[in-house]
Amino acid sequence: MAVSSQSSIDKKNWWLTNRKIVDKYVKDARTLIATQEHREVSAALNLIDAALALSPRLEQALELKARALLCLRRFKDVADMLQDYIPSFKIAGEDSTGSDGSSQQLSKDRVKLLGSSESPGCDSTFKCFSVSDLKKKVLAGLCKNCNKEGQWRYLILGQACCHLGLMEDAMVLLQTGKRLATAAFRRESICRSEDSFSLSDFPFSSDISTTNPPNTPPRALSDSETITNLLSHIKLLIRRRTAALAALDAGLYAEAIRHFSKIVDGRRGAPQGFLAECYMYRASAYRSAGRIAESIADCNRTLALNPSCIQALETRALLFESIRCLPDCLHDLEHLKLLYNTILRDRKLPGPAWKRQNMRYREIPGKLCALTVKIQELKQRVASGETGNVDYYSLIGLRRGCSRSELDRAHLLLCLRHKPDKATNFIERCELADDRDIDSVRDKAKMSALLLYRMLQKGYSSITATIADEEAAEKQRKKAAAALQAAQAAAIQVQQQQQQQQQQQQAQECLLEMELIKAATKTQSKPLKTEQITASDTKSSNDKSTYQGVFCRDLAAVGNLLSQVGLNRPLPVKYEALSC
Repeated sequence: MAVSSQSSIDKKNWWLTNRKIVDKYVKDARTLIATQEHREVSAALNLIDAALALSPRLEQALELKARALLCLRRFKDVADMLQDYIPSFKIAGEDSTGSDGSSQQLSKDRVKLLGSSESPGCDSTFKCFSVSDLKKKVLAGLCKNCNKEGQWRYLILGQACCHLGLMEDAMVLLQTGKRLATAAFRRESICRSEDSFSLSDFPFSSDISTTNPPNTPPRALSDSETITNLLSHIKLLIRRRTAALAALDAGLYAEAIRHFSKIVDGRRGAPQGFLAECYMYRASAYRSAGRIAESIADCNRTLALNPSCIQALETRALLFESIRCLPDCLHDLEHLKLLYNTILRDRKLPGPAWKRQNMRYREIPGKLCALTVKIQELKQRVASGETGNVDYYSLIGLRRGCSRSELDRAHLLLCLRHKPDKATNFIERCELADDRDIDSVRDKAKMSALLLYRMLQKGYSSITATIADEEAAEKQRKKAAAALQAAQAAAIQVQQQQQQQQQQQQAQECLLEMELIKAATKTQSKPLKTEQITASDTKSSNDKSTYQGVFCRDLAAVGNLLSQVGLNRPLPVKYEALSC
């Protein structure tokens, strides 16, 4: 009997000792967290872990651990710790239902409206009670129940989800936590009615100096304002993304690009996961608009922020295939195949359980089979020698047959946008989920930007050579056309000279004929002329083809008459009053 009593006393002392140790750890951790310094918060986290090792379900220790992780920007650890409270998580509905039922049961058990009839000195007659006491008891029980649930989970987890890019979940959690905090404050203010105040509640000046300082540091007044500003920023980002997606679905690609650019190029940074999603959607808009280089650059940024993004790998592979850059397309498809095999091996999608995915696990086997067939086809095309026929015009965004000025302008704009030195500028506007990943993100962004820049330079050289060949061919065509035109002009000139020579010969023949006619007229006598004239008058009625002689000194008219009749045939002439 004495041994059993001694063991119970030792057990009680052990529990009291652990309780004191846990309280001391929690108190020291709270003081260290209040400093907001990285080293102090890390030390506080170690103390909290020691306290939770002794008391795993201590609410104060859990809250301090969540706040310490949030202060250290370890948002993934916060989400893993409180993933059951994330609205998009599968267990959230069941957990919320169970917590509601248990809270109702606790409130019914704890709130007792009337005294028990079994208490001593109590009879069965009706007893009057104060309404203010009843109200205080009811609201005190509800207030205890809300504290039991832990309102801090919604606010801390909401901030962590915001930094992880889960904007919808963050908005719901922050609104719920803010509403619960407001309701708790309202209930606390109602509990302090006019009949519950007393002078003992207010310390006098002599009591102020002797009172112990509070265990918890006073919460900053800007907490509510911080939550309100964060909610406003989240709503703005969600509203812009919704407008961009609506424009993308409607086919207004320029409008969608403008809305997504407002998000990714805004003055205030955005979370890493949210930015990766926006870059992916903007890459789709660029691809639909025919801007291949910008689409590849956004896919590169998405993969730098989220290396396991399946949609980004698929889109970039399709872009490389569209410009017939088969080796790069084959490289992305091999990477995607490796990712599919990893998913099937681990039997889960990449990333934590609370991460939002764009596909389901049961779709992976079918996609893997189709991907394997496509990889075999691409390997056959590469083996047949289709690697050198890259469409650089589509990559740079030019039409075939463009001028050198158009090429220089497009190349200059692309080089200014996708220069490797500026490839990491988007990281400055990105709120990384873990600061330890910044080096890997920067290296991936630089490497992918360098590959794209080299491809643009190669395309510029290829198109420049093509334009130079076209200009040389155009010069040759112009020279040939000029030579042909000169030959035609020379031939026309020769023809004209020949025609002029023929006309001169005809004129000389006409002059000789006229001289012959004049000589003949001088040798003949005048009576003969009159007889011939009378004879010709009589004969003109019968022969209409006879030409009558007229007094004319125009040699050109005579030449025309002679050319009509001809020199080999006799020309009947009626000589009448011909003279020089």
